[in-house]
Amino acid sequence: MSDIVARLTQALSDRYRIEQELGAGGMATVWRAIDLKHDRDVAIKVLHPDLGAALGAERFLTEIKTTARLQHPHILPLLDSGAADGLLYYVMPMVQGETLRARLNRERPLPIAEALRIAREVGSALDYAHRQGIVHRDVKPENILLHDGQALVADFGIALAVQTAGGQRMTQTGLSLGTPQYMSPEQAMGERAIDARSDVYALGAVTYEMLTGEAPFSGSSVQAIVAKVMTERPTSLHTLRDTVPPHVEQAVMAALAKLPADRFASAQAFVQALGEATSLSGATTAETQIINSGGYRSATPPSVPKTRRAPLIAAVALNAILAGALVAVWTTPAPEPETTRQQVVFWSHQLPNPLEAGARVVGTQVAIAPDGSSVVYSDSVDGEWLLFRKTRGEAMPQPLAGTEGAISPTFSPDGQWVAYVTRDGRLRKLPVVGGTSVTVTPDTKTEAKSIGWLDDGTILFTTIGRQIHRVPATGGASTRLNMPLALRLNLVTIAGLPGSRGFLFTACSGNCAFSTDLWVYDFAADSARLVQGQAAGVWFAGKGPALFTNREGGLLALPFDPETLTPTGEPVPIIDGVEPTTVALSASGTLLYGLDPAARGESELFWVTRDGQATSVDTTWRGRFEYPAISPDGKSIAVSVREGTTDLWIRREDGSRQKIVTPSVANWRPAWSPDGTTLGFLSVQQRGADNTAVALQVPATGGMPSPLLSHGAPVWEVEFTRSGEWMAFRTDEVEGGPNIRVRRMTGDTVTLPFLVDTTSQVQIALSPDDRWLAYTSSETGRQEVWVSSFPDPKVRRLVSRDGGTEPRWSRSGRELFYEAGGNLVAVRVPQGPSFDPSPPRVLFPLIGYRRARNRQQYDVAPDDARFLMISEPKAPPVPTLIYAEHWLPELQRRMRAQGIGPTTK
Repeated sequence: MSDIVARLTQALSDRYRIEQELGAGGMATVWRAIDLKHDRDVAIKVLHPDLGAALGAERFLTEIKTTARLQHPHILPLLDSGAADGLLYYVMPMVQGETLRARLNRERPLPIAEALRIAREVGSALDYAHRQGIVHRDVKPENILLHDGQALVADFGIALAVQTAGGQRMTQTGLSLGTPQYMSPEQAMGERAIDARSDVYALGAVTYEMLTGEAPFSGSSVQAIVAKVMTERPTSLHTLRDTVPPHVEQAVMAALAKLPADRFASAQAFVQALGEATSLSGATTAETQIINSGGYRSATPPSVPKTRRAPLIAAVALNAILAGALVAVWTTPAPEPETTRQQVVFWSHQLPNPLEAGARVVGTQVAIAPDGSSVVYSDSVDGEWLLFRKTRGEAMPQPLAGTEGAISPTFSPDGQWVAYVTRDGRLRKLPVVGGTSVTVTPDTKTEAKSIGWLDDGTILFTTIGRQIHRVPATGGASTRLNMPLALRLNLVTIAGLPGSRGFLFTACSGNCAFSTDLWVYDFAADSARLVQGQAAGVWFAGKGPALFTNREGGLLALPFDPETLTPTGEPVPIIDGVEPTTVALSASGTLLYGLDPAARGESELFWVTRDGQATSVDTTWRGRFEYPAISPDGKSIAVSVREGTTDLWIRREDGSRQKIVTPSVANWRPAWSPDGTTLGFLSVQQRGADNTAVALQVPATGGMPSPLLSHGAPVWEVEFTRSGEWMAFRTDEVEGGPNIRVRRMTGDTVTLPFLVDTTSQVQIALSPDDRWLAYTSSETGRQEVWVSSFPDPKVRRLVSRDGGTEPRWSRSGRELFYEAGGNLVAVRVPQGPSFDPSPPRVLFPLIGYRRARNRQQYDVAPDDARFLMISEPKAPPVPTLIYAEHWLPELQRRMRAQGIGPTTK
């Protein structure tokens, strides 16, 4: 914090004099300061550096200008805003008084008359802002100031600017708009469409607390509070304080309704209801006001009296007789069921998906019965995966006997069977009620990622050779489908379409961590075509639309006609902050999705000494860092940063940062040239039906990238010899596994095989003397570190003995570092013609630092005394799982509200 004070003081010395810190919150720190020009006290709010970096100064300052136009007696005005030495700030008047939170801490509950006055004043401010198109989103006692007895609403600036400028990047900062006790259910669930009624809910919650002394919901954790917000009804105000007038209780409880449609349509309507106490036909004025203003009561509305329905029935019958009908039948359309939501926990251990260590993939490991009555999911018990079934009426899930090693479950269209994949790659099915499992594909190995059961009785699955096959659910020979992605298809999700004319699927042709797309397969044409780029997962139910997730954590609805197998409109954002594949959908419209408040695993770069002492490289820079590389002179750092797409950044010694701009969907795994003038890196480029990984190079000072290497198969790693004569690279071959090849940089540049076989060789590292190449291989059945002579691999030595990965050479070439047993270890390498390393010695544990799957996640400084590491979140969050029943009607209503009609003929 002292660093921020120094930076702020120096940057604003000509305009403000920083006096003292007044307080700190989740997004900003407040400082008392003197406005030197006007000689007045002001409050300067400084956004936390990580939040400021995520938002960006230009967009934040552009959006916050809107707040300056808010002129209302109960809104704290904005005096100034700006960026100072990378810090974003805005200035407000210094208010003599206290916050409503301080008042409640000192006195609770408040006198009823005073509580209602404050609520009316805040409501007036909110109503004014809403009419300007501004939703606060963070109404709470901390943001309500009491000045000379009057209420002032603060922080409209940060709410608007963060909402608009920050958008979907809020999840990457680990911060979110809203406080759990005052967040509306739709805000707590990550809904994108937040309107004035969300502020009405928050004001209702604040009013509830002023009147009773406690918030409507409380709990020991954010998750516990959110669960109550979505599923429970607040305790009656009259129960907690019997002097609260009935009309006030009814107004507050209506403001706290779960559904926005059941609340007041405006803050002004809520304010009016708080002040009225008459009744009409058994309903209070508050209730009538809700109905007249376009909302509905949270309580069940009174039924229409039978005496009022009779004339209507008679009129309809008479019209039918006059039309010549023999029989007249009058019916009332059945109302659409309301969506219900609850927070759920399915895994008993919250373990990762068995298919991808470290990932939290729910969508391919949970299946919802077509009628929504039960859920089947895969979980681990004593290290063995097993299917569990949880029905709506049971408190605890029950294991399905005989499903040891089972993953990727899916229901049959009639809900009577569950298909799944076994540990040995067999596709099997099991009666839901229990019984003997049946092997569907006894002679075909299945790749366990996603399977789909179509309504014509066939099952789709992917083979080990990465081909999609179709097989009758009763068993028999499978048919390979004609896919344009050849043998490199990686299937992620499958969604069958009504009538089995085809199916939707998401897939990639290389590394799915960076680029997956939405495709549709047409059985009649026996071909697939691209529907939507950069879609992580896809789901379909009923008449649609198709749901898909993007990599920024958004759930979108795509109008899609299952008869023509074509989109009928543009994607519509539905929910933000969703884990990209943490979604499941039943045929009846039950939706499961995971909200991830810190989904992206925000990290920081650290210098770590040989004894494990860590120092941040740049406290103002956080993100999803991967694959750092230090320049030969140690003055620059290249690193990949994932934010929707993956981009390459260079940070220089002076603290400046530069993004390498390319038209690619991913740029990553940088490698410096020996002289430090250029940077080689891998780029995933969209080319028609394929995502091809190629090697590019770019000047270290910036500029346009140029081709570095052309190879038939995707290239995933590149290393240069210090002499600049050779380049080694790792490819993902069509046949076999990842292989290592080499070529000269000049002269005869023909590509030569180095290690090409059926085993997996990854994480290559060239020694500084250009004589050895270290790598990780699985040829012994486990990952071990090996070293081969270079450029001719005639000499090979096993370095590790009990497992090892991520080899890196010291800059002097006298040591080789690698990961073993959760520690960074080092072996000495004597200089000479032979390779004879010493026994490994442990340097420091790697707990809390990012580990790699296919490439080193650290680098060695030129002095060999420090390592550049990437931190992992200390407590990786578990997604909040939301189970929403009867969700499709709500989705259709939302789409109609946005001008999108039915998606089918």
